[in-house]
Amino acid sequence: MMFTSTTLAVLGLATLGAAHMKMTSPVPFGKSSLDNGPLLGDGSDFPCKQRTGVYALEGASNTMALGSKQTVSFMGSAVHGGGSCQFSVTYDAAPTKNSVWKVIHSVEGGCPRRGVPGNDNGGATQVDPDTYSFTVPTNLPTGTATFAWTWFNKIGNREMYMNCAPVSLTAAAGKRSTEDEEIMARNITQLMERDQTAFNALPDMFVANIGPGCTGTSKCAQCGTLESLDVVFPKPGDSVDLFGGSTSTATATPVGTACGANYLGGAVAATGAPAATGGASPAAPASPASPAPVVTNSAPQEAPAASPVAPVAPAAPTPAAPAPAPASTGTTGTGSAIAAGTACTTEGMWNCIGGTSFQQCASGAWSAVQSVAAGTTCTAGQSMAMNVVASGTKQKRAVRFSGEHIRRNLQSS
Repeated sequence: MMFTSTTLAVLGLATLGAAHMKMTSPVPFGKSSLDNGPLLGDGSDFPCKQRTGVYALEGASNTMALGSKQTVSFMGSAVHGGGSCQFSVTYDAAPTKNSVWKVIHSVEGGCPRRGVPGNDNGGATQVDPDTYSFTVPTNLPTGTATFAWTWFNKIGNREMYMNCAPVSLTAAAGKRSTEDEEIMARNITQLMERDQTAFNALPDMFVANIGPGCTGTSKCAQCGTLESLDVVFPKPGDSVDLFGGSTSTATATPVGTACGANYLGGAVAATGAPAATGGASPAAPASPASPAPVVTNSAPQEAPAASPVAPVAPAAPTPAAPAPAPASTGTTGTGSAIAAGTACTTEGMWNCIGGTSFQQCASGAWSAVQSVAAGTTCTAGQSMAMNVVASGTKQKRAVRFSGEHIRRNLQSS
């Protein structure tokens, strides 16, 4: 009996089922419970292969500086002829199906193995000789995040693989000048808005081959990849490696009614288009729902009395005793945390929680809670212009910016 190379490759999948691929660097969450298999066809374990202990650290600690070169590596031998991969991040520490994942690098073809038409010889613990490098974007918010590797295999059942890892995104290694630090102290809210805009502008993570009615042996109606072809992502982003020629010159776009969006997440499904693209409506100033960014750099102990970029609103006359933040900020409520993904009605509204953390209403849903920058506090409650002050032993002047004021300065810079 004669077999084609593709047939032999598919037959080999049965014996190598337990030797599928698993990410080894960055070190993933829950190593002891993470297997090499794909996500379930119905999508019930999306994201990150939900299971008991899915977000257990077990010693995992990964640090990535903005602008640094990072390497992703794997183990396993059932490489399924390669395929296409994406590396993405979310600022949710324990992601759910509604988390906002943004792509920082795509690999189309030849991932997680190049030049292999079927499977490697070996087992589940075999080290993958191919590694994949990318540069961390320089304008991401810093702080605690979750990194994800997703893979859409070329040969075999139509599947989606996903491993997740805890990461700490840190500031670039270069030392800032005193002048830069002073500017940051005066414009901390502007920097927050700038970083959030940069994160929102990244493409959404591609999802396919999983969901209600998907079995793995046939294409999903929502979005499916074609067998024996390297999938071309609808939104790969600006950082892309093209290794499709290493296994085959044949590539194909996915097929389905919801390709290009996270159709498994209710809040996220409406944000399929990246934020800051030419197709965005000029009448909608808000970015897609996403976790509010963590401001990277600590403000100096003394905040300047005035800002040439965004002047501080004058305080109302008060007695000799220090006055609280002016009522003109429009802050209301006590600033209790609101669950991420909860519907909200006032687009762009900030919610400062206890002076130490915050979230924002974007695209009709509250973002995840994030900490304010070290050395600063915010005025508890909800407002359209979050009141951020440098903390310390001396009285500080508040830095208050409306969303419109920040947008005007960003456009003119």
